[in-house]
Amino acid sequence: MLLVLDIGNTNTCLGIFDGACLVADWRLTSEKRTGDELGIYLTGLLYMTKLDQKSITSSIISSVVPPLEMAWREGISKYLGIKPMVVDSSVDLGIKVKYDIPAEVGADRLVNAVAAVHNYGSPVIVVDFGTAVTLDYVSSDRSYLGGAIAPGLQASVEALFGKTAKLPLVALEPPKRAIGRSTSESMRSGIVIGYAGLIDGLVDRMSQEQKEAPKVIATGGHAETVARWSSRINVVDPNLTLEGLRLIYERNIK
Repeated sequence: MLLVLDIGNTNTCLGIFDGACLVADWRLTSEKRTGDELGIYLTGLLYMTKLDQKSITSSIISSVVPPLEMAWREGISKYLGIKPMVVDSSVDLGIKVKYDIPAEVGADRLVNAVAAVHNYGSPVIVVDFGTAVTLDYVSSDRSYLGGAIAPGLQASVEALFGKTAKLPLVALEPPKRAIGRSTSESMRSGIVIGYAGLIDGLVDRMSQEQKEAPKVIATGGHAETVARWSSRINVVDPNLTLEGLRLIYERNIK
């Protein structure tokens, strides 16, 4: 079986694939840990889900947090006896990367693009709602062109709370309407519906620039919440990144 990990600034997502089937997945907080701590966490998760750790024979990692990537590599190597594959712009992705400086592209953005093209075809735009909100464009000839980066929804909530005297720290629950009738409801409207407008506007601009009609795939923690208010998001795929890691591993191991 294959262990896949996507290490982000806020969360680390793990999955276990048996062939093409995702048999287990977890979301952990991306806190500074040692390799031993992460190895113990991992073997504990496998034990709780009744998965034999000896059945895990391979692993692949995408990461935007280098210190955590190193700790996870150490933990996996020590506790599972596996040397993980690490995604960067030099591995065979099956798509062309036309970013000006390919090494600058976050590994998670490339992984999402690979999965989106495989599952939904191209042209396609991937919207990932993480610590930052990213939009990534893959053209009809399967070229990753780049995209846009905006602050994440939770970062916007925390900025309002931290920089204003009277606005509360609200949970990002789906708003009932655009015209909020309380302070917290108004904040949810501004952030959730506002981000839906941001996404729709950027999708329109990108489509006009490329003169194409891309499908729009959303993933990440707040994807479902924002998609309810978006007119351009076609599909919400919560496991897109994990699936992309599996596809990249299988392509490169051959």
